[in-house]
Amino acid sequence: MSSRNSQANKAAARERLRAEREAQAKKDKVRRQVVVAGAVVAALAVIGGVAYALVQANQPGYWDKAAKAALVKPKNTTGEDGTTVVVGKAEAKKTLEVYEDSRCPACAQFEQSVGAQVKQDVDAGKYKLQYFGATFIDNGAKGEGSKNALSALGAALNVSPEAFLDYKAALYSKELHPQETVDSFAKDDYLLKVADTVPALKGNAEFKKAVEDGTYDRWALEMSKAFGKTGVTGTPTLKMDGKKIDTPGTPEAFTAAIDKALAG
Repeated sequence: MSSRNSQANKAAARERLRAEREAQAKKDKVRRQVVVAGAVVAALAVIGGVAYALVQANQPGYWDKAAKAALVKPKNTTGEDGTTVVVGKAEAKKTLEVYEDSRCPACAQFEQSVGAQVKQDVDAGKYKLQYFGATFIDNGAKGEGSKNALSALGAALNVSPEAFLDYKAALYSKELHPQETVDSFAKDDYLLKVADTVPALKGNAEFKKAVEDGTYDRWALEMSKAFGKTGVTGTPTLKMDGKKIDTPGTPEAFTAAIDKALAG
């Protein structure tokens, strides 16, 4: 082999190696760019996910929105925000104030033992009944059931005062009142199940729509505010002429306490 051919072959080999190195360098550069781009996309996705989560976390909740909704007052209410709920014969001279939270287990015990006597007295015109609805258990035990049940009570009151009393009794009944820590009343389906035990509400399309649409959600919040302004801190609480009455556990003890309050 001549010296010239040997040098040419070496030069060609060096050129091939150079070309291969450049090609490999280009591939490596492209690969790095793809990796970097993927990392950037992943980082942006994480940042976007965090930002979305923060935005969602700062969005007003359902009841925050309800607080700003238009106020719809149920029929059979009075007062500026429709939060004065008085049931009974107009000629009854005295008014029994009843303060209750729908999730309250003590309220359920009271209603189960004395509720029928209260309704009998109201129907007889012995006194009127003024209802104050609270929602503080939603804060203590967590949940939305007190607010949701109060809204449904507004829908029942819109049907009639009698439907309101019957529905309230059904919500507190032994068969249907959940444990305080079980937020069954937060579900519209459960509230409608309870309503099916009340003749005036069973199959009542207007009542059903009001419950499902949350028509009286804002009213329930206003009622809760009105309760908060009374200074009452526990439920059930009974008052007559502004004076607190001990909450009796039997119809007989209740009647004795009420007769004493009426006489006083």
